[in-house]
Amino acid sequence: MPDRLLDPFSGEADLASPYNTIWMSAYTIRIANWQDDGLALRGVRETVFVYEQHVPVELEWDGLDMNCLHLLAVDSAKNAIGTGRLLPDGVIGRMAVLRKWRGRGVGGALLLRLLEEARKKEIQQVTLNAQQYASGFYAKFGFQMAGKEFMDAGIPHIRMSLWLS
Repeated sequence: MPDRLLDPFSGEADLASPYNTIWMSAYTIRIANWQDDGLALRGVRETVFVYEQHVPVELEWDGLDMNCLHLLAVDSAKNAIGTGRLLPDGVIGRMAVLRKWRGRGVGGALLLRLLEEARKKEIQQVTLNAQQYASGFYAKFGFQMAGKEFMDAGIPHIRMSLWLS
């Protein structure tokens, strides 16, 4: 079953959009297993967080990954291009998309799938710590700011939450 993707121009989820036909054939999203897919998941996160954003390695690897639901976005050649995780308590995190895939709906598709998985687990509220510059992206999906800006790994963040129906 294809994942719901965002139209890259309108930002709306629309399976009938001709843009989604292009994007769906360009990548897929699947649930990943940390033991089997850890190398691919780590590769995306290290590229985005450690190398691009200079997050210290010891902060990126928090020891929680074995207990999370992970998603992995792969291109048509099965190369890892994006990831996100859902903790058992409803915290979404480690959303990362490789630079050349940004702006193509991958992040939105990952987030929609994480929300779908949270609903399946009957999680009523999801939260995340958004990098401040990305808060508008999450707001498009209904997330609301829940607190004041704070620093994490030297990057401004804001806590955001969303009640699921």
